[in-house]
Amino acid sequence: MKSFFSFFLIFFSFSFLAGQDIDLEHFKALKFRNIGPAGMSGRITSIDVNLRDKDHIIIGAASGGVWESRNGGISWNPIFDDQPTQSIGVVKFNQNNPDEIWVGTGEGNPRNSHNSGAGIFKSIDGGKSWKFMGLKETKLIHRIIINELNPNQVLVGAMGSAWGDSEHRGVYRTNNGGKDWDKMLYIDQNTGVADMVADPSNPNKILAAMWEFHRTPWGFNSGGNNSGLYLSYDGGENWKEITKKEGLPEGDKGRIGLAFAPSKSNIVYALIEADKNGLYK
Repeated sequence: MKSFFSFFLIFFSFSFLAGQDIDLEHFKALKFRNIGPAGMSGRITSIDVNLRDKDHIIIGAASGGVWESRNGGISWNPIFDDQPTQSIGVVKFNQNNPDEIWVGTGEGNPRNSHNSGAGIFKSIDGGKSWKFMGLKETKLIHRIIINELNPNQVLVGAMGSAWGDSEHRGVYRTNNGGKDWDKMLYIDQNTGVADMVADPSNPNKILAAMWEFHRTPWGFNSGGNNSGLYLSYDGGENWKEITKKEGLPEGDKGRIGLAFAPSKSNIVYALIEADKNGLYK
């Protein structure tokens, strides 16, 4: 019955149209327009602000490159379009010289739709031009810390490939502005850096959250006995693991998010994935 009704409706519509005079002149002003699929930058993965000019903002997108605003976010311009990847993990101003901008590529949220990166890049002219500074095989760079007392010392938190074992994970450091890199903290081929923060009152005091994870096309494993929280007092030269003795939850841990309280840096917050998920202080 439904099929007969649909046929009758279509037949009647064509019969009705056939009896109308169509003036083609009315269609000459029509122009083709794009109705999709739309291209967009997707998730915003990183934001940084030039503290000398707080209207100057840069953002990194999961698959849409680096964007810059000079008017507090009213308008934006892309500044990374000519580079080999548009998947961005982290953007960072050198606050001692805001013309120096660092970009770590590869989204640090290893979803099934994420894109891998192509290493770390630096600009010394405010984003007009870029230079590749290495670490291509890290795939996902999620955090960058620039030592404000020694801006040539930069720490990079690398997740490594989400899709398989990789030795290119962990915390890397340069002492010469990116010419050379040393791996300062490494756990194993399945454990990368989920977060990394510096004490705002002491840039040599670093906390790094190490995360054991693995993605497949059909699933995702977050956590294991190699995940953990690590502390350095000397800019990443030496590390101490923070454990249940200091109050962290027992057993396997997953992703950890970290933050120092800017107003009182002896206070640290850690959002921990564990058997008992929780916010720790």
